[in-house]
This record gives sequence, structure tokens and C-alpha cells, in this order.
Amino acid sequence: MEEQTTSPGANTDNSSQRNGEEKPRRSSWSKGRKRKKPVKDSNAPKAPLTGYVRFMNDRREQLRAERPDVPFPEITRMLGNEWSKLPPDEKQRYLEEAERDKERYMRELEEYQKTEAYKRFTRKVQEKQKGKGHCGDSSRSAGSKSLHEKDSEGKERSVFDIPIFTEEFLNHSKAREAEMRQLRKTNMEYEERNAALQKHVESMRGAVERLEGDVMQERSRNGLLQQHLENLRQALTSSFLNLPLPGSGETPTLDTIDSYMKKLHGIILADPQQHEGLIGAVREVVNHLER
Repeated sequence: MEEQTTSPGANTDNSSQRNGEEKPRRSSWSKGRKRKKPVKDSNAPKAPLTGYVRFMNDRREQLRAERPDVPFPEITRMLGNEWSKLPPDEKQRYLEEAERDKERYMRELEEYQKTEAYKRFTRKVQEKQKGKGHCGDSSRSAGSKSLHEKDSEGKERSVFDIPIFTEEFLNHSKAREAEMRQLRKTNMEYEERNAALQKHVESMRGAVERLEGDVMQERSRNGLLQQHLENLRQALTSSFLNLPLPGSGETPTLDTIDSYMKKLHGIILADPQQHEGLIGAVREVVNHLER
């Protein structure tokens, strides 16, 4: 008779204890109470996908085809590692697509919030929240009332299709955190490269300044040499003015002194013995110039 009066739960506990099994602890969620999903607006624009989710969608089926024996959680872990090692230029493509999709979503959401369908959905959510408020405690009623007041004031809110605290939401949050870590890492790499380039630029500026200084010195030196050449031409012209060339009788001027000296040199080399007197006269002119 005692066995009949004992509750089924007690029999189960006794049986578990006799078999040496420890009864698992129940979660804080009450038995028989199901977690209700938030109302989903089927007319709302499609929520944007992050760069990480886009990469997962592109690679998941390919990886499953290559490794059909690998379970789904392991595939997700492998794809996460692959994403973290993805080159920045390839990763940037997914991030740019995600940014464009986010801009598209915000535009469509802004337009949708002006439609009658959005107003009907908002009233439906408010009515459902009011119904829950009568059955809930005072804190829930206060929070729901605050939410209704914000909605009634017409403040714009982002409507996401991902229910909060679900596995999909947590995966989405992890993906965004991974993206943020990768962006921070990429930013640090760019800052290091920028610092190295800045040092290189400063070094190049110093080299350019040194080269400009050398160029100025060479220009000054060339100017002095040019002035010395002009002075030498004037001295030769005045010195050889009374020494005409044999045969042509040509005398030098400032414009013809160069050709005059070449012709004089050629005449002397052609027949030195015949022009011994000319050579003596040239020596006297040169000795006078040296003094």
C-alpha cells in the first residue's frame, strides 16, 4: 500500500539512487513552461548579415562536401579558425559586402517604418505585451509600459529577426566580437606600417635636403668655374690679339677664341720645325699670362 501512495517522481528518484545514478539538476526554467519566441514581422526587411556570417555561408557547404564525416560544431570551429587566418584583403571583401547590406537594411527599414504594415505590426506587439502585462508581476508591467510609451512616442527602433538569447543570437554576437578583434588587429598592423612609412618618409626628406644642398654647392662651383673660363678667354684674346695665324692672318676675338686656339694648336703640331718662331711667340704669351 505504501508503494501505491508514493508519487511517481519519488519512485523515479529511488530507482535512480538504487542504480547508482545521480539525478540531474533541473534548470531554473519551470517545468512545462516554454520559452516563447518574439513576434516576427514577416513584412520587415531582411536583416543584414555580418562579414563573418557571409564567409560562413560561402564556405560551409564546400567544407561539408570535402569533410562529410566532420560534425557541424567542428565545421563551425574550423571555419572560425579559417576566418581568423583569412588575409586582410579577402576579409575586407566580406566586410564591405556586409557594410553595403547594412546600409541597404537601414534604408529599407526607414521606408518600412512609414508603411501601414509596420503600424499594424506595432499595434499587434503592443496588444500582446499588454496581455502579458496582466499576467506578469509589477516589474514586468513597468518595463512593458515603458516600452509601450517609447513606441507610442514614435521613436525609431531597429527590428532584427534574430531573437535575443537564442543560439543564433549568441553566434551572431560571437561573430561580431571576432570581427571587432580582427579589425583591432588589422588597425594595429596598419598603424605599425604607417609608423614605418612615416620614418621612411622622414629619411627620404633628409636625403632630399642633403641632395638639394649638394646641388646648390655644385651650382655655385659651376658658376665660379664659368666665371674663371670667361676670364681666361678674355686674357687669351687680349694676349694673342697681336699673333695672327699663319696663312689666314686670323686674330682672336671673344667669340672665336676657342676656334682660334684649336687652329693654332693644329698648325704647331702639323710642322713644329717650320713654325719655330710661332712657337717661341706662344711661349712668351703663356709666360706673360702665368706672371
